Amino acid sequence: MVIEDLMSRNVATCKADDRLDAAARLMWDLDVGCVPVVDDRQHVVGIITDRDVCMATYTQGKAPQHVFVREAMAREVYSCLPDDNLPEAEDIMRKRRVRRLPVVDLDGRLVGLISLNDLARESVRQQTRVQRDLTPTDVSATLAAICQPRHPAVLSPTA
Repeated sequence: MVIEDLMSRNVATCKADDRLDAAARLMWDLDVGCVPVVDDRQHVVGIITDRDVCMATYTQGKAPQHVFVREAMAREVYSCLPDDNLPEAEDIMRKRRVRRLPVVDLDGRLVGLISLNDLARESVRQQTRVQRDLTPTDVSATLAAICQPRHPAVLSPTA
C-alpha cells in the first residue's frame, strides 16, 4: 500500500502572513490538529499545530489575533511522496518524531496529508488480512518513538 491510498486529500492550508486566530479557527472548524503553511505556489513552507498556537500565545503574552503564523510555525517540515509506501512514512515519523506528514508531488506542491491516526485506523482494518502492510505493533512502535521526550533529563519526573 502506498501513501496515496491512505492520505487525506483537499487539506486545508494557511499562509505565513495569516494570524494565529485564523489558523486556530480552521483547526477548530475542521477538527484537525495541524495545518500546512503554503506559499502562493502551494509549496509547503511550514506547518502549524494547535500546540504551536498555544505555546506562541503563551510565550509572547499576546492574543492569537496579534501573532502571525510565521512566528509560530515549524519551518523544518518533513514530507513524503504519494507513491512512498507506509513503512517509509512511519520511518520518517519515528526518526523525526512527528505525527503528521505533508504529502507533496515531485514539484514540492502539497497534495495531501498522512497522519499517525491514518496509520492506526489502517492497521485495525488490516487485522483480518493474511497479508498486512501495517500492524498494530508497527503503529505502537511509531507512537512510542514519536512520544520520546526530547530532553529526558529535563522532563524526568521527580520522586
